[in-house]
Amino acid sequence: MPRIRVMIVDDSAVVRQVLTAALEKDPGIEVIGTASDPIFALEKMQRDWPDVITLDVEMPRMDGITFLKKLMAERPTPVVICSTLTGKGTETSMQALAAGAVTIVTKPTSGLKQYLQDASEDLANAVKAAAKSNVRRLVPVNHAPKLSADAILPPPAHAMAQTTDMVVAVGTSTGGTQALEAVLTRLPRVTPGIVIVQHMPEKFTEAFANRLDGLCQIEVREAKNGDRVMPGRALIAPGGRHMLLRRSGAQYHVEIMDGPLVSRHRPSVDVLFRSVAQCAGKNALGIIMTGMGDDGAHGLKEMHTAGAKTIAQDEESCVVYGMPKEAVKLNAVDRIMPLDEIAGAMLAVLR
Repeated sequence: MPRIRVMIVDDSAVVRQVLTAALEKDPGIEVIGTASDPIFALEKMQRDWPDVITLDVEMPRMDGITFLKKLMAERPTPVVICSTLTGKGTETSMQALAAGAVTIVTKPTSGLKQYLQDASEDLANAVKAAAKSNVRRLVPVNHAPKLSADAILPPPAHAMAQTTDMVVAVGTSTGGTQALEAVLTRLPRVTPGIVIVQHMPEKFTEAFANRLDGLCQIEVREAKNGDRVMPGRALIAPGGRHMLLRRSGAQYHVEIMDGPLVSRHRPSVDVLFRSVAQCAGKNALGIIMTGMGDDGAHGLKEMHTAGAKTIAQDEESCVVYGMPKEAVKLNAVDRIMPLDEIAGAMLAVLR
């Protein structure tokens, strides 16, 4: 197999050096060039176009967002955002995801060299996922032990008795920031409560939720422990922590908790979906959208078995047809549909 050819664009010479060393540990990746800003990058790329670009967002002469928009308009190429965990960095990274970046790799404001060296496998996996996203077929590369939702929540014996309130549970990963925006911005204020797991690094989910809140009629917020799940509100699981649906009487709320990686993720869609199967049963709708891997597939099957309606995004509209594909293979899905039909179908089911 030919190696994935990568261009690194970052104004820090240290970051360029460390990223190059970290990525080239993987025999399937070749760094073909680096540049201190997008202007220099474009000059080099005209001579030798890469398969994937890693891109900082705050740079001189041309910022990463402007470059990304130009790139997507003229020659779409998979982009991995490499950004800091600072407030400004997270806000700008959200804009980059909205503009078409595939995913985010975080870099701290201190201890950068050691952090990136330690995270070399994650970096390589992000680049490999991005390289395959154009063909919508991604095989995750991760050799860590893979836990199921059993690590957080025991298997459901049966769902609790129904209440009158409906709950929508959504799980998504690579490409999910754009997919969630497409769905949530179409929903009216009277929509039933929504709980969401979007695979995203710690600290980025708050900025993502705030951005969506400004675009949507419904309220969108990063979930905090004990938050009510109520009509007109969508709660997004915080990066780095699991989110579970709980019920007290007729009211739903969320529990935010630490724990091991489940299906190699924290937060995990499988954990959320299992809790929804237990607490909401037939009063739930499960939706699985674009993303690599299989997180959420088994949880959606448990929801389906508990009587919930289930929807999967179709292959054609997915950035990565991984998670929905695995759910379909498990016969966990009632309906498969394009992204632009999901909001309407959601409302129809809930009515």
